[in-house]
Amino acid sequence: MTKLGLQPKSGKGVMQREPQETPKTSNPQLAWEGHRGRLREKFNKSGVAVFLDYEIIELLLTLGTPRKDCKPQAKEAINRFKSLRGVLEAPPEELQKIKGITPYNTFVIKFVQEVAREFLKEQILNKPYCKSSKEVFDYLYHSMRDLKKETFKVMFLNAQNQVIEVENLFGGTLTASAVYPREIIERAIKNNAAALIFVHNHPAGNPEPSDNDKQITRDLVFAGNIMQIKVLDHIIIGDNRYFSFADEKLIEEYELNFLNLKKQG
Repeated sequence: MTKLGLQPKSGKGVMQREPQETPKTSNPQLAWEGHRGRLREKFNKSGVAVFLDYEIIELLLTLGTPRKDCKPQAKEAINRFKSLRGVLEAPPEELQKIKGITPYNTFVIKFVQEVAREFLKEQILNKPYCKSSKEVFDYLYHSMRDLKKETFKVMFLNAQNQVIEVENLFGGTLTASAVYPREIIERAIKNNAAALIFVHNHPAGNPEPSDNDKQITRDLVFAGNIMQIKVLDHIIIGDNRYFSFADEKLIEEYELNFLNLKKQG
């Protein structure tokens, strides 16, 4: 007779314990706490590169709701806004339409997003600009690619071509009458800038410059020359690509236009 789940091993008189199944928890809280712990361990080991988009959002939601399973809300957010970028850029009021996402959750998402943007800004401040449009694109792409409206940024550089400040100056539909050279020059003087780089986005994704873009850039190059402030570039950011006025020799062309007009005057 066997006892306590023991049975004879074939051919021997030694008793062997039967394999026991690992008990499954019936407590939902223990289940999602274990899942959350595995996500944290996954991050500590490999970073976010190995995460699915919804897993990143799930971890962000747990910071605002530490004692609740956030996976359903994270998956619904990705389904609704299509991507991690879409969720991060979504207005708080739209995120809160998802059942279970509270103002605490949206605060955390927006706070983390702004910290990341400030970090990227700090990464480029006081570093030399090597006259590479790709450097500027890499720096600003993640913060501008999902903006729904056009935003006009100005990067202010000192005499050593180090970036000393980055500011958003204009927004909305950008036309020659909506971008004010005088305001840009005033900000440049206040920042003691010797050179400028302009950056704006095309929400539709195509970075090719419009006639308005060209007129704006020409006016700004002229204004910079009058005040002896160098315009290094104007970069238009699209969907994972960009257009550089400097790379296409248009900044140089506008500089020559100004010199010719000055000679004629």
